[in-house]
Amino acid sequence: MLFSKEYVGYLARGVSRKLVAGGLIETKAVPALTEKVHAALLEELALEDRINDEVRVILEAYSEEMQKSGANYQEMFRKVKTELVKKYKAVL
Repeated sequence: MLFSKEYVGYLARGVSRKLVAGGLIETKAVPALTEKVHAALLEELALEDRINDEVRVILEAYSEEMQKSGANYQEMFRKVKTELVKKYKAVL
């Protein structure tokens, strides 16, 4: 994950405060709102980790072919990741 869990918690608290202060959300349970925002942020940030793991599995399956053809791992990683991001319609 790109951010520490503590920083994600900080972001969740800030987003929750701004949503309530801006009148975009009305709630008496700000801690519950913060918890839901925190969970949503963690899930979204974990998506990139899951995509990276899937790319590694795919490239591992083709490692022999990549070595024979002299393909660059970083370049192939980037290409496969781009395709998976399109497939999952993710925004990274």
